Amino acid sequence: MVGKRFAVLLCAEDPDYVKKKYGGYYGVFVKMLGEDGEIWDVYRVAGGEFPDDKKIGIYDGFVITGSCSDAHGNDGWICELLGLLKKLDSMKKKVLGICFGHQVLCRALGGKTGRAKSGWDMGVTTVHLSSSANLSSSLKMPNQLLVIECHRDEVRELPPKAEVMASSDKTRIEMFRYGDHIMGIQGHPEYTKDILLHLIDRLLERNFIADAYADEVKASLESLEPDREAWKRLCINFLKGGIMMKKI
Repeated sequence: MVGKRFAVLLCAEDPDYVKKKYGGYYGVFVKMLGEDGEIWDVYRVAGGEFPDDKKIGIYDGFVITGSCSDAHGNDGWICELLGLLKKLDSMKKKVLGICFGHQVLCRALGGKTGRAKSGWDMGVTTVHLSSSANLSSSLKMPNQLLVIECHRDEVRELPPKAEVMASSDKTRIEMFRYGDHIMGIQGHPEYTKDILLHLIDRLLERNFIADAYADEVKASLESLEPDREAWKRLCINFLKGGIMMKKI
């Protein structure tokens, strides 16, 4: 029996560190979400590689990764990605967006994104599940989860008919759902702390963040652990089963 088939829409260049240790961000996502018997493909959309219309139909779900680009930008590949996401929505394909993917999904569906008024959000953040997350499912989740964050953009306004699923002190829309087939997560459930530490050093080298802030984030990581297993269950449950989870 042929297993389910999924596609990762890769929106960033793989850093050498992530490439060597994890097989790139594609490898990071497959390690978190992949199960025996499944087929996982990757399309490097930031480099202009997209599935054609014939290919789209063979997939049971899509995952959109993070990116160094802005979801509110108008680069050629971002505009092409917006068109693809609108098509996937019309086909009711399962789509999971992470960080940039969360934001660009929102934009494709009619919402608004932009620079976060509170600035960078990096480190391990407490995310509070909203009451709308308390719907029927066999998956039980706690009222709050810790997740790794690394973003300076955010969803400012949800698309019509979308629902907020979670929020945090710095970010009002940490998760959203759109129907039963689309879900966005602002944080990085796929990240390990060493990936974030490597990314902090890269941002420092490019003068995107200050030394003092980087030191503060690194220090906070010593005492906090993201709820990676819970996020893994949540994401797998959405992609391969129902969208909702029941809080406990």
